[in-house]
Amino acid sequence: MIESAADAPTSLDHRVGELADRYLPLAVSVLKEAIRIPADDQDDPQAGLSNHEGHRLQFLRGAIVDLAAVEREGDVGFDDFGNLVWTVSDPFDGVAPEHRRVIMLDGHSDTVQALRSQWAEKLGAAVDPYDGRRDGVPLDEGALRAQLGWVPPEEEWHHLLFGRGAADQLAGVVSQIIATKILLELRDEGALRGCMVRAYATVAEEDNDGGGPRHLVRDVLPGAPADLVPDVVILTEGTGDAVKGALGIYRGQRGRMQIEVTVVGRSCHGSMPALGLNPLEHGGAILAEAAARHARGEGMLDHPVVGRGTRTASWAVLDTPSDCAVPDRFTFRFDRRLTVGETPEQAVAEIDGLDAVAAARAAGLDVLVAVPRYTTPTWAGCAVDNEQVYPGWITPEDHPAVTAAVEAYRRVVSPLVQEPPGGATGAMLRAEPRVDTWVFSTDGVGFPVPAGDESIAVPPAKRWVVSGAVRHPAMFGIGAGVEQNTHRIGEFVDTRELRHAIAVLARFPSLFAAT
Repeated sequence: MIESAADAPTSLDHRVGELADRYLPLAVSVLKEAIRIPADDQDDPQAGLSNHEGHRLQFLRGAIVDLAAVEREGDVGFDDFGNLVWTVSDPFDGVAPEHRRVIMLDGHSDTVQALRSQWAEKLGAAVDPYDGRRDGVPLDEGALRAQLGWVPPEEEWHHLLFGRGAADQLAGVVSQIIATKILLELRDEGALRGCMVRAYATVAEEDNDGGGPRHLVRDVLPGAPADLVPDVVILTEGTGDAVKGALGIYRGQRGRMQIEVTVVGRSCHGSMPALGLNPLEHGGAILAEAAARHARGEGMLDHPVVGRGTRTASWAVLDTPSDCAVPDRFTFRFDRRLTVGETPEQAVAEIDGLDAVAAARAAGLDVLVAVPRYTTPTWAGCAVDNEQVYPGWITPEDHPAVTAAVEAYRRVVSPLVQEPPGGATGAMLRAEPRVDTWVFSTDGVGFPVPAGDESIAVPPAKRWVVSGAVRHPAMFGIGAGVEQNTHRIGEFVDTRELRHAIAVLARFPSLFAAT
């Protein structure tokens, strides 16, 4: 049973906090370099993006060894998919490996495009997406606030670390590295008693959510022994909110899918359009009707925990012989967020049933509504082929994983948070842990398997969760970074959050093992 934080703080509480403070400068140094590395890769203009993470991961592997975040160099390496994996445990705790709690830490190592020229255009020379904040160059506060969902007062900017991936999600990966270092250093004080921590820096999450863990549940865990099957997954994706506060404990998210619409017409010269069938005009009508129905909330369910389903046009390609012709083909996609109770089949049917689709077909155009597949190999050359459907999930608030996370926060974060008179506002840290859910998607979508799938042997003691038609290990997230600041010009992470995230990750394992 977990001892309550209402009791006197333990020695382990103090030691975890002490080392999280001591190693924060180290974490900042590793994070700065992880952000900067793609700027060195002159041979690959996509360095650091999905399926181009190799240079960064090799650096992180070296850092894990050099910083003693593993006991032996052989405890860190790459799996067949290209994920970086490292493991820490206490072989002398008297608990048999098959009875240890398996705690998985998950953070993705890829980022979205840096858009370096746009940073310079909108923020001047003060901040670069690779080099971060430049000393001695003033940063315009108004320009920064115009780009982001949350910016703290200027007198607190010395806590901010800028760069592409700072909030999404390299700070999470670095927090895992420093946390495993602390766990090893405090092993003799019980930090790893009764558990094994397996940490992952995954690949291709931005392009193919959950690709790294999907490889695990499809190709590694079926038939695997119990000491490989996770009891809990901690997602280190940012859990800050521009209104609700920083560093929440997130226990679920909506699902996501792509819906691709291909409208094929008949091309002709633009001077005689009556001879053609225009897929751009008919496709535009489909987009307009879909947007209007979404604005009215038609076909979108709501859920009290993870929120409402959404849909937005997200990508398009036009095949046309010239800009003075009726095009031949118009292909576009919707990003569809699925809440509880919505299915991919229903989401596709919503688009296929639009009046504008029927009108296009009646006019003689071909309209195909389908789910695209993701087929790009990983940086390690692993073949990939999956539908772009990413299921949502919810871990019950009373699950021992969530209650242990709340307890860890109260032990190593709450005592250090001084809220201002009148209470914290915006994305400021809260003294009381905030349990919530993500707005966006995470690697968590890669873990669910069909509820009837018995290929993975999961003992009842592991307490996996059933979420509708799927089951999955208990999952929750805690990570530095504000959701509304990700993928944006001026992205940053507040290093105070980084320190606290490291502390929670290092304090959680022994608390959870005691449940």
